[in-house]
This record gives sequence, C-alpha cells and structure tokens, in this order.
Amino acid sequence: MDISIFYYNLILFPKGRIGLYLKVKSREEILDIISSHRPLDTEKVSLFNAIGRTAAQDIHSPEDMPSFPRATMDGYAVKVKDTFGASEAIPSILTVIGEVRMGQVPEVEIRSGEAVKISTGGMLPSGADGVVMIEYTHTVDSDTIEIIRPISPYENVIRPGEDIKKGERIIKKGDMLRPQDVGVLSGVGITEIEVYRRPQISIVSTGDELISPKQQIVPGKIRDINGYTLQGLCIQEGAVPNYLGICKDNPEELKSMIERGLESSDSVWISGGSSIGVRDITLKVISSFKDTEILTHGISISPGKPTILAKIGGIPVFGLPGHPASSMMVAEIFLRPLLRRLRGLMIADIRKVKLMAQLSRNIESSSGRDDFIRVHLRREGDRWIAEPIFGKSAFISTLIHADGYICIPKNREGAYEGEEVEVFLF
Repeated sequence: MDISIFYYNLILFPKGRIGLYLKVKSREEILDIISSHRPLDTEKVSLFNAIGRTAAQDIHSPEDMPSFPRATMDGYAVKVKDTFGASEAIPSILTVIGEVRMGQVPEVEIRSGEAVKISTGGMLPSGADGVVMIEYTHTVDSDTIEIIRPISPYENVIRPGEDIKKGERIIKKGDMLRPQDVGVLSGVGITEIEVYRRPQISIVSTGDELISPKQQIVPGKIRDINGYTLQGLCIQEGAVPNYLGICKDNPEELKSMIERGLESSDSVWISGGSSIGVRDITLKVISSFKDTEILTHGISISPGKPTILAKIGGIPVFGLPGHPASSMMVAEIFLRPLLRRLRGLMIADIRKVKLMAQLSRNIESSSGRDDFIRVHLRREGDRWIAEPIFGKSAFISTLIHADGYICIPKNREGAYEGEEVEVFLF
C-alpha cells in the first residue's frame, strides 16, 4: 500500500480499521444495491393526490364499465335486422317512436320497424341492438326516417363490461399512476388508493467555500449549486427534499446535520468532501456512526468516481462529489433510481427516455470505467446528431447545454464519428 494511503487510513480510522474507500464498485453493482432497497411504507390518498404516485396493491374493478349499453355515435337505435339490404336506391323505412334523454333510462321498447333517436353516450333502449349513424339516415317527416346503409350487430354500441369487466385488474401493484389511471378509478367509483409514501430526503452541502445564493459573491467563495440541483431532482421525482443547508468543513457540525437527517428522512445526501484527501471529512464522519455499513467509496464511472454509498441504521447515505457536473451525473445515474425504488418502482421497470443518434466526432475513453459524456442533439434530415460537450467536472454549463448523455462502457476505449449511440435524455 502507498504510504500516503496508509497515513490517510490512520487519519480516518485511528484505531487501525482500514476503510473500504479504495474498493471501487461498478455501476451495475451499485444499481443492484439500490434495487435491493425495500419500498417505503404505504398510505391512502385521494385520487387528486395520486398522480405520479406508485400503487401499493393490485386494484380490481368493482363493477362493469359501462354498466349499461351505450351509444358511441349520434344517430338512431334500431333492430339491426331492419337495416339489412339498405342502400341509397332501396332504403329501409323506419318509424321514429321517441328519443333517448341523456342520463335517463329509456321508457320505450323498440320493435321491428321502429327507431329511437339517440345521442352519443345515451342508454340503448330495450329491443335495440345497434345504432345507425345520423349521416346514414334521411328524415322523411317528424315520424319517419330512411336508412341508406346496413349495420352489424352492436355496431356503434358499447355493451356492459365491454370496456372493463367486473373483477378485471385495472391497476397493477408497482404501477406509477398517470392521469388516465386516475380517470379509470373514478369511472368505477374508487376515490382513494393505497400508494407508497413519498421519500423524504435530507440534503447537505459541505465546504468552507460555499455561501448561500442570497449572499453577495466575494473572492474565495462560491454559491451553493448542488444543494439546489439535488432539491430539484427530488421535486421532479415526487420526493420531498429537506435542505439542511451549508455545512463547513467541520466533523462535529457535519455529524450533527447527518443525525438530524437520519431522524427525519429516508435517505441523506451529502455533496462535497468525498474525494480522497486529508481535508475531506465525509467518509470519516459517516464511519463514526456505530451502525454504519460502508458499501463503497468509489464507483468505476466518470465523472463521479469518488462517490460514497453507505447505510446508517439501514438508511442509505450518499456522499457525492462537490463538482456540480459530477454531482448531477451521479444523481441522474443513481439517485433518481433510488428515489423511484423507494417510491415502489422496480429498477427493471424504470425506463429512461432515450433515442438513437450518430456521433459528430470521435471520443476517447479510458477502459475500466463507464464514461458518461454529455451531448447536445441537433437534427439533420431524418436523423439525430449527438455533439459531445466536454468540460471540467466543476462546470455546470456542460449540463445546461446538454440534452442528454451517452455511456461508453468500461470495456471500450472510445466511440467513433458516425457511430450510432443511445442518448439518454435529461
């Protein structure tokens, strides 16, 4: 072991316990750890609060939908056999015996040779088994119509249970609820649903150089970026951020803030102080908790290699790089899946929005790590072109100008101009 690493271990672990911060894990290993987390507990919410939440149980329809035969077109309810052979030259002549009022049960019963005027959504009267569209009828007088086109049985009609049958599963456990899902629940009379709780996330930004965005900039200081990007990610993913603020490079203060986060949150995220160096204190503080399990200090990715993942009392704790681009890429690749897992989604079910594009230039990459390259997309004819955006990991601008990113896997040494690549969209 290099002597500098030996002394660093003595600083972090004065009792001689060598840490795992040099044991780098792969992206796949970290995602496996994340997928092993159990979802949070559940709660019942109204349909108004269910959008974006994850269903905690299967839901079966308590009734048929629709519960009665309904017209899907404006026209006339008829007996289908009365339309057989109808044409412009030889129309079928039917007597109109009434009209279906919307929202009411028809009081008439149709017999052969009769028709009832009906609007879209109206209940089919007894004896009718189809609806002729109004476009295929001619009015002879107030009591008589001509039908100029035949229809098949139950044409322009939805029968009871044809849309959704009683007992049919309409929501699957683990589904993220969309507006149409909430709509179908309301349609079958369900007004509350059991969902997984929103994750509560505590966020700490560390560094003597950091100041609040409200403060005037002075030489040697920078405004906190990571604290706000991480809060934004939480809000975007339906989690509840708890920004604990800026922590100076002080172990006691950081430990106190982590303790506050552990008491009130489902995960704690600390940006800054994860790189290997004597003034980086995050690993030392995390390790000082008696029920800590250091899962990794280092992930074989770029940017974002010096990332800490630990559990304190079973609660996931992330130590993120301080550089904004590195921090945000780690958040995109690992923290977003963590939030979705806590919300009840399976990692395997999480689909990133992506498209195929052609690289605009060659890209070099170091083998042994997954390289995540931010790209800007532009359209050329019927294809997308991905233009790599390069810049230091401290540059947030590389993310501002990027539409997404590509991954060059660790077993490759680069990608070539014109090569088709998957672009994962932000």
